[in-house]
Amino acid sequence: MTLHAASREALAAAELRLLELADATTSTDDLAKLGEELFAVLDLLIGQRSLRGALADASSEAAGREQLVRGLFAGKVSDATLQIVVAVVTSRWSSPRELVDGVESLARTTLLVRAERDGQLDSTEDELFRLGRIVAGSNELELLLADPAGDASGKVALVDSLIEGKVSPVTKTLVDQLVRNPRGVRVADGLSELADLAAKRRQRSVAHVRSAVALTAEQVDRLTATLTTIYSRPIALHVEVDPALRGGLTIKIGDEIIDGSIAGRLAALRRNLAS
Repeated sequence: MTLHAASREALAAAELRLLELADATTSTDDLAKLGEELFAVLDLLIGQRSLRGALADASSEAAGREQLVRGLFAGKVSDATLQIVVAVVTSRWSSPRELVDGVESLARTTLLVRAERDGQLDSTEDELFRLGRIVAGSNELELLLADPAGDASGKVALVDSLIEGKVSPVTKTLVDQLVRNPRGVRVADGLSELADLAAKRRQRSVAHVRSAVALTAEQVDRLTATLTTIYSRPIALHVEVDPALRGGLTIKIGDEIIDGSIAGRLAALRRNLAS
């Protein structure tokens, strides 16, 4: 998600209000409700172009935008949800698209805070990553989920049939929303992004590791410790087996790529010979 300066400030203000409300509640069920209601608001904004345009109109009075959302949502969502939406619309956003991005980010953050409170943030991250690998590894499933003519409810039901009883409620809600409204993003990429958000919630960097063979638990622990030492911060590993590497592994952390695979070394050799 890329936001311009005004939108970044607006999102920061709304996140602060969100975290204040989260700190004030002891019920993770309330956080689940808040996240789900924010996703419902998101769905409405996605479907109503004129509404999101009006709410992001910086030339209008903030009080007028607040009155509009109170008229729409008062009595239909919890007071906490209404407070967050008011915080969103009374700030200045660079575009209607970025306002929608902000609401989506707030909903996701709310659910990840719930997972954190429940002690399930690690498992949520792992579930999102593994499901992303499953989707990325199935061309048929990716095509079905990417079909713009496909019924959104049918897509959600299809994915739910794969994950029912196997993932946490937070993971299910995040996945269902992504499948229902991918917003131009491949579902596999969206799942990877969600897994990264969960990792960042734990204040860890994410190392995307591709290995020619499956790594043992001992190898994963050793690689994690090595990378943590190198980068002087905790590192979360997301490991994908890719036989095309022929041997070794590649590691991507942010924009940095460490290529220790046979395929990578052969490619480098070919480039050197051609130069």
